[in-house]
Amino acid sequence: MLQSFSIIFAIAALYSVINYKWLKMPTTIALMLMSLVTMSLIIVSKSIMPSFYQFFCDIVINSDFKTLLLDGILSFLLFAGALHVDIGELSKEKWPIALFATLGVLISTVLVAGMVYGAALGIGIPLRFVDALLFGALISPTDPIAVMAILKKANISKTLGIKIEGESLFNDGIGVVVFSGVLILAGLGAHHGEGPIGTEIGKLFLEEVVGGIAYGAALGFIGYQGIKSVKENPQLAVMISLAIVMGGYAIASLLHVSGPLAMVVAGILMGNQLHVASNQGPTRKLLNEIWEILDEVLNGVLFVLIGLVMHLLVFDAKHLTLGIIAIAIVLLARFIAVFIPYALLKHTECSPLKTVTVLTWGGLRGGISIALALSLADAPAATVILYITYVVVIFSILVQGLSIGKLVRKIYH
Repeated sequence: MLQSFSIIFAIAALYSVINYKWLKMPTTIALMLMSLVTMSLIIVSKSIMPSFYQFFCDIVINSDFKTLLLDGILSFLLFAGALHVDIGELSKEKWPIALFATLGVLISTVLVAGMVYGAALGIGIPLRFVDALLFGALISPTDPIAVMAILKKANISKTLGIKIEGESLFNDGIGVVVFSGVLILAGLGAHHGEGPIGTEIGKLFLEEVVGGIAYGAALGFIGYQGIKSVKENPQLAVMISLAIVMGGYAIASLLHVSGPLAMVVAGILMGNQLHVASNQGPTRKLLNEIWEILDEVLNGVLFVLIGLVMHLLVFDAKHLTLGIIAIAIVLLARFIAVFIPYALLKHTECSPLKTVTVLTWGGLRGGISIALALSLADAPAATVILYITYVVVIFSILVQGLSIGKLVRKIYH
């Protein structure tokens, strides 16, 4: 795994240089696009250089995308993103963010499941409704990694930006919990038989979500006090922040609470208590520099991996057709899932529909959806789910990611 990670890291560095020198595209999109092109060329050369093709296949397989992301770099990326979130601005948008991250995810999950199930039957793909529900659960949460990486270049308003960013940070953890609940329904999750499945899913939600937020608050307080006590030693302060992320995320899984939610809450609390965003003083400057570097590097690795994962897919016309239909379904479900919660709230803007449109198009999907799809290796419809997930994610990052800035300028100017 370490050897594969090292090679992917080197590829990410090389592609970053190429993009910096010549392409001048948003870094994450450029890295994934170059990885897709690279993998396409490697697949084409399979019959000519089978050993070369197998070498790259082994890299992706040995890197273990699911474990690397969900149990490794996700904690760093969420913490790094949350570290600079202004808690004052976040609190102003707390109700939209809370509704988008909970009710919105649930609405989208059900809508996507129903429409994909119907589309699959129409095409002739055998898909159980519970399998469609699994797809709905893993594709409904917006990906904070993809969203925050691309929003930096989109030049949107602060109010709209905090809505999208806040939702993506929190609905990631909520989405994983919903996915775990659907796994129990599908008979693939850990149902202990101690009561009705509905009760167990409710208990899972409370433990993971409430426990994750409370645990994150405790981690944030410990991290803040630790760094505050050694503020004259910037290197030790950075070590404490790393320990909070690495040790805290590992312990979260032992406590059966949401690690992603814990990292978001810990990052927000520590960032605001320490005023990291001010970038004043040696400790704050070093914290900013280290976490910005980690964010950039790990984002690069992730998006290169997303491109290389393409080799796991074998061309299938029916699956590709369902994937293309799923793009429209996911966008429609996203619009409805944003519009309904948004309609429940009072707003000051003249045209809420414009905001809903941007929230819909800016709700990107990314590596987390692919990682969850890869975790379904034992599911009957694992191949179909991975295929359509990959198609939706590639469209989301390349098309939506590249055009969100233009959409914002067209709508608001």
